[in-house]
Amino acid sequence: MPVNYQNVCTASWLPGGWDASVIGRYRTLAFPEQWRDCVLELCNAGRDEDAEPWRTAPTRALEQAIQAYAPDVLVMPRPFGARTEGDPARWLYADADIPDPLPPEVLATLIAHWLRDLRPEPEHRGLLRQTRAEIAAHTPQWEAVERELVACDRTDGGTAAPGGHQFTLTPDWLARRILDLGPYPFEGGSLHFRAMPRGPRDKGAELVSQPLPHDAGGSKGVWWFSIILNITLHTVPFDPLPRYHLHWSIRRWATRVSPAGGRLRLPYGSRTSVLLRPRVPVLPGVPLSERFAVAQLERYRDRDTGTFSDRWAHGGPARLLGGVVLGEQLPRADDLLTDPEKWLADGARAGIVFRTAMGRHEVGAGLMPDQVSRLTEWAGQAVPGELRTAPPHQRVGLTGKRPLNAPPTNVKPDEKEAEEARRTSERRRATALAVSAYGGPVDGGRPVLELQLVWQNAGMRQTAITALVELLGLPGPVDADAAAIAAGTDETAHRDARADRPVVLKWSTPELVVQLNCFRPVHRRADGSTVALTDGLELSAGGRRTEAVVSASLHSRRKETANWLRAIEGRESERSTPPALALVEIDRPEDFASTDHDSKFALRLGFADAGLVSQFLAVPKKVKGYNTVGNQHHRARMAWDDGLRQLGARVYPELGIDSGLPDGLRHAAVWMVRRNRTSRNRWATDVPVGVLVTPEGDGMSRIQGWDPDADDGVGAWVPYPTMLIRLTRLAEVRPPLPAPRTGEKIPRRRSWHSDRAEQRRRAEEWLQRIRASLRHEPTLLLVEAQNARSHWTWLQDGRTESDRMRDGEADSRRLDPDLRLVRVRTGRGRETPQWWGVNPGDGANGIAAGLWRPAGSEPDGRVFHSANSKPVQFKSSAVEADKLAPRPIRMGKRKGELTIDTGMVGWTPDLLEISVLGCHPEAGDDPQALASAVHLLRQPPDYPEALSLPLPLHLAGLGQDYVLPHRAAAETPSDAPEVMDPVADSDPVNSVAAGLEEETDAVEAADQLTLFDC
Repeated sequence: MPVNYQNVCTASWLPGGWDASVIGRYRTLAFPEQWRDCVLELCNAGRDEDAEPWRTAPTRALEQAIQAYAPDVLVMPRPFGARTEGDPARWLYADADIPDPLPPEVLATLIAHWLRDLRPEPEHRGLLRQTRAEIAAHTPQWEAVERELVACDRTDGGTAAPGGHQFTLTPDWLARRILDLGPYPFEGGSLHFRAMPRGPRDKGAELVSQPLPHDAGGSKGVWWFSIILNITLHTVPFDPLPRYHLHWSIRRWATRVSPAGGRLRLPYGSRTSVLLRPRVPVLPGVPLSERFAVAQLERYRDRDTGTFSDRWAHGGPARLLGGVVLGEQLPRADDLLTDPEKWLADGARAGIVFRTAMGRHEVGAGLMPDQVSRLTEWAGQAVPGELRTAPPHQRVGLTGKRPLNAPPTNVKPDEKEAEEARRTSERRRATALAVSAYGGPVDGGRPVLELQLVWQNAGMRQTAITALVELLGLPGPVDADAAAIAAGTDETAHRDARADRPVVLKWSTPELVVQLNCFRPVHRRADGSTVALTDGLELSAGGRRTEAVVSASLHSRRKETANWLRAIEGRESERSTPPALALVEIDRPEDFASTDHDSKFALRLGFADAGLVSQFLAVPKKVKGYNTVGNQHHRARMAWDDGLRQLGARVYPELGIDSGLPDGLRHAAVWMVRRNRTSRNRWATDVPVGVLVTPEGDGMSRIQGWDPDADDGVGAWVPYPTMLIRLTRLAEVRPPLPAPRTGEKIPRRRSWHSDRAEQRRRAEEWLQRIRASLRHEPTLLLVEAQNARSHWTWLQDGRTESDRMRDGEADSRRLDPDLRLVRVRTGRGRETPQWWGVNPGDGANGIAAGLWRPAGSEPDGRVFHSANSKPVQFKSSAVEADKLAPRPIRMGKRKGELTIDTGMVGWTPDLLEISVLGCHPEAGDDPQALASAVHLLRQPPDYPEALSLPLPLHLAGLGQDYVLPHRAAAETPSDAPEVMDPVADSDPVNSVAAGLEEETDAVEAADQLTLFDC
């Protein structure tokens, strides 16, 4: 029987009051550029006079050595923005109780080797000797300081504004209090936690338990995992008290060696973290730490021989201290990789963090809510008197849990056919409205939905046709020949079909006409050769591929694809024809020779040039670890559905909110598409996307996108698929400029700070035009905090004020009368807390869908939390699942039997924070009603599961498929639909190395440190 949850609790603490205060005692060391002027002189020696000079010393290698060999020293992030005169920012912190975290002679050795690596060039040896001598004569000294850990200032908007040091020092203080509790007991054992070192890119504190074995049974053997606790400091809009989030998760260890190679295979192209526990002090004079140390391994390729090898990361601590006699050397990379389990089981002397690129792991990621609640309750014993646990949340009962037009959850067997007919009719009406909105062709007064099916596998082709008929409830084709072709009986016609002579299938319904053109991706070139355009890009299989080579190949395939498609009748150009949809069967990214060979992005751009939106569908294959043959019907249906979404065909949620919202409220959303140039992505982009949804009643809506070039450059709202197609102009991948001629000056590259300022200026100009276009009709504008705040700085907790707005250089002003502004924030970066529904009886705590707000909050409060129910992917994961000890099965045929859930995936949906930043209470607006609307917009009736974001934001975010060449654009995996949140507790990559193993947005990181938007 379902549990009726009335309250939810969060794994978070907060100060007991405004006057709560705790002082911590530390020893600190200033940043290197504050030691002596000679450090920066050495950094800038020999740099071109037009080049941007170093203003801060590059300390990354030195910081990595400290984290590996002196983990008790906390490395702080480098400050941004103005600082108080006379109070220089501090770089290294150590608790005052640690006797000698880095003795002077050890620090001098580290600095000497770091300076050597800064400028190893022979011509700078003289300056290097001078710098070393000056630093040796004035060795940096530790200074005793006191720091406030709890009390903090407030912003003009009434939001807590913690000091920059509190984001590291306060969580570390709380982590040490939890360590003082001793082991966490469970049936059959206990967890013994150790702290992790903290670097400049880490957030908060991290505790890691000892490695635990899990016997998966049979030939699967033993697999290893640990329990992780992260503690991070965050703020909430308009709340003067900060929050301390506790986030529990699973870390899995890599111990399985390849039978063929006899060693663990590291992913190529990135670094893999290794946790270390030396048995003796590594650096002479440095006390043996109770913390783990950390270093990184990498797989690299020799440019001369082309062979692959494994080593400790280039530029890491192993290189920095090369030649120094250490108390205990790092294990040899080969020794660690050939027998990783031995090193892990030997008191965790070395543990390689598992990554999903390494293959399958028999320990399931994540924890379920009941176990999170029990772990949090144990940690709560460490709450000091100056703090308290966060109050429970109560349900907001302004509206129902689901939209009015949500499909029924329990349909009687004799009503299923009628319900399916109702839903297919609803989809056809939504599709007909979308086709009419973008000006599609008309047949007998009904809009014509034009579709292209580009197929490779005959079985997949027939499956796709059947799935389309089922999705839209189509009758038989309009003529007998077409019926035979649709049934697959005329295979010759299909096999001979080309873009200029497709097999055409047509269906007629009361709402619209559907025309499907089927053909293969075969193109005959001018030289008489034949190519399948879905094949990989024409690049060399080996050797180094430069950006220019990849760009040229991508451009060639794009142009060839567009010209090939223009052979279709009426598809001469993107500007002269209405949009249409193409479903393209193509290989998985893993099936191409390399990521650079993947042709999906080139095809997407080429299809857009011919006026087509595109959706990709993987060729059905059955290989080891991957089988898409059995679920191909489901995948085809989901692909068609997602393709129709790109045309703007969606059944919109009916909110059913009677008061607190203006009549005729529209829903708009903005999304910032950002991707920095990295080794895995050769092109940098910075593109804002806007979406406007106008509900028209009965689940129908008009979906539009913002085109900044429309209306002679003024900008205008255009049909959604038109916007997607035109976004490809902003994804132009240009080859690099030619090399300068002899004597020609290379243009000076702008600094990172100048580039960030320019990005913000352009984004805010774009926002001003969006805001102007939304006047005269009531509109709810939705934004996501993590996505937009680095460009639109008003969204940051440290800057926003209620019912005001700023989108440029001018001061903030009252919100426009027709505009309402709501910011949502996901759990990314642990910015919203873990949570659980409180069982009112003696049973397990679980997952409680609904809209929630903290108990005791003001009636006109602006911050709410939205939660979804458990999706179908995790239906086998019980809320009381326990990864540490056996538990009795609660229901079913095996009721009462003992089971352990270590191999099951644990998952809890994000607690989505909804902050009503701006509304008009004097005009009747109710923040609860606005938050309820946002909650219901996460539940579109025609999606199989609830969305992680409100539908307008979801649609805006999906525009990035037409801007970024990212691998996820291929298709949504059948076991993880597009609309699902990611597993909340997926293996966290060692946060010390997060900047190396995961892409890091330096702009956003800087904003969080400067403006306390956490």
